[in-house]
Amino acid sequence: MTGAVSKLAATRPAAASAPLPPASLRPAFLASAPSPRWVRVSLAGRARSPITAMASAKDGNGTPTKRTTLHDLYDLQGQSPWYDNLCRPVTDLLPFIASGVRGVTSNPTIFQKAISSSNAYDDQFKQLISAGKDAENAYWELVIKDIQDACKLFEPIYNQTDGADGYVSVEVSPRLANDTQGTIDAAKWLYKVVNRPNVYIKIPATADCVPSIQEVIANGISVNVTLIFSIARYEAVIDAYLDGLEASGLSDLSRVTSVASFFVSRVDTLIDKMLEKIGAPEALALRGKAAVAQAKLANQLYQKKFSGPRWEALVKKGAKKQRLLWASTSVKNPAYPDTLYVDPLIGPDTVSTMPDQALLAFVDHGTVSRTIDANVSDAEGVYSALEKLGIDWDEVGKQLELEGVDSFKKSFDSLLVSLQEKGNALKAVNL
Repeated sequence: MTGAVSKLAATRPAAASAPLPPASLRPAFLASAPSPRWVRVSLAGRARSPITAMASAKDGNGTPTKRTTLHDLYDLQGQSPWYDNLCRPVTDLLPFIASGVRGVTSNPTIFQKAISSSNAYDDQFKQLISAGKDAENAYWELVIKDIQDACKLFEPIYNQTDGADGYVSVEVSPRLANDTQGTIDAAKWLYKVVNRPNVYIKIPATADCVPSIQEVIANGISVNVTLIFSIARYEAVIDAYLDGLEASGLSDLSRVTSVASFFVSRVDTLIDKMLEKIGAPEALALRGKAAVAQAKLANQLYQKKFSGPRWEALVKKGAKKQRLLWASTSVKNPAYPDTLYVDPLIGPDTVSTMPDQALLAFVDHGTVSRTIDANVSDAEGVYSALEKLGIDWDEVGKQLELEGVDSFKKSFDSLLVSLQEKGNALKAVNL
């Protein structure tokens, strides 16, 4: 992507393009250096696109003095930019942190790509197989190490924000999407074995897992609720969070936090197809508008639910709002602007998690401006117009949820098959 890093590289002092010396690799670039200088770090890691981060070692504190739009997004508008990707070596995340990234999300598809396309996991995998681990247990050992290492990198942000930011998310097995108790047990296990204060356990917002969310929150475990595609399901997720906080019995709720991952681009992908099938001019005119419109209305619900007597009673115990997180922010239709699912959804107390495409586009030419509560009446108009055309929002949400769960299951199962084959080959060599 030519020019993708112009926001980072523009108007910088002349400097040599050299990799950051290993001795300077520290979380958030909080390392000292003998003299003021600029360091240009370019990554072209597996499964991720290049990004260039400018970090300054001026005054020996390593604080980035070259701001990016990601810094502005958080400092000026209160939205946390997170990165939707994770693979080894996790130190590849350091330039992203320097560029303003404040958290990481992962999912079974991300790990499937990372592990299957890299030899960085081979040594640990061989050790696990030699120790008698089967493919699935080995998978979790690989994932847990990545999550623990990433949590360590983001721990300074977590500490600086008193637990408000700096999280790394890991998802329970997608095979449990319709298993209430299995999800609860898996979430407790993951939380215990990762053993990091800034880990988010991801639980899908399926009907079967909404009660799981409540129970896990009640047990004092922070949760990233994923695969939310409709406002109706989002309200159920908020209620599960509030119910969980109230049932926890904790006198201090400040360390139990949550985000609600509301998916965006996939909504347009499905509804656009429905609109094209309808074919009428008024239908075609609504293409590319559904996702942002629904997201803006979700934010209106967020404002309503996290106010009033019930919420204020929880605030007195230290409760923090379950932040809205915009997920699936990469543009699937090349005819649409590449920041379509980031620029219009900027606002305080929210998170935007971006894969490479969206992240690089926003760093390059994104606009930092409060937009989440702008033109809400227009969003309501789009939402209603789609209903009048026969679009059933709840049915759209259910279909996308099924597709999302199925996609993660396929990635998970595919990876386990490949790990099993690799493990069998290793055993055969050792016979």
